[in-house]
Amino acid sequence: MKRTFKQITLVAILALLFIGCSKAPITGRSQLIMISPQQEVQLGYQSAKEVLAKEKISTDLQKNTMVKRIGKRIAAVSNQNSYDWEFFVINNDKEANAFCLPGGKVFVYSGLFKYVANDDELAAVMGHEIGHALARHGAERMSRGQLAQMSGQVLGAVMQGRGSPQSTQAVMQAFGIGTQLGVMLPHSRTQEYEADHIGLVLAAKAGYNPQAALQFWEKFAKDGKTPPEYLSTHPAPINRISEIRALLPKVMPIYQASKR
Repeated sequence: MKRTFKQITLVAILALLFIGCSKAPITGRSQLIMISPQQEVQLGYQSAKEVLAKEKISTDLQKNTMVKRIGKRIAAVSNQNSYDWEFFVINNDKEANAFCLPGGKVFVYSGLFKYVANDDELAAVMGHEIGHALARHGAERMSRGQLAQMSGQVLGAVMQGRGSPQSTQAVMQAFGIGTQLGVMLPHSRTQEYEADHIGLVLAAKAGYNPQAALQFWEKFAKDGKTPPEYLSTHPAPINRISEIRALLPKVMPIYQASKR
């Protein structure tokens, strides 16, 4: 029975790997996604309802106008016409953040505006968050989590009867830590770099200066307290800024063409 369970699980994993392969927009990175776009968008709509029910939406006309103006221009160049794009400002000055849910619901916290000097800088942030949604990063993380869980089940089945309960527990703990530090967190940082890349291209196509991304992240990094990179879902600010600077020669011609 154990052998049958392992065989079935391994076949299922291989099948999912084959079925779930896709490529991220703009970067072309290969992805493993085992959730359909329809399922993902439905989850996004449900999450948006929960956010709108929980958070206080800002009535600040200037902030809302700015977010919607930039959001519509970026959405127009995203090549994602199936999304029902909407843009909101959450009234929370303590939170300097933004996010985009599958399906095109974009939320910007009012606390972010203390780091934003102009449209170009906010476009860098919104382009980044929209980039996450376009590349289906949420679905990709969920898929990798499912695959890691299945792999753990296979390992647990293999370990049964091959050692003491203590040794089995030690192996499973090592597997969990190794998966988190060696797979999940590095992959999350890869997604962050990718969202920066996609966001820069989107902002440039929409007519926003990509150089403003450097100005924003430099200001943001000064106030931020970040853990060591290997323990974080996000790159260290100095590494993120370095990667953005390296991308600028590629995206500035896109911006210049949009201005013409």
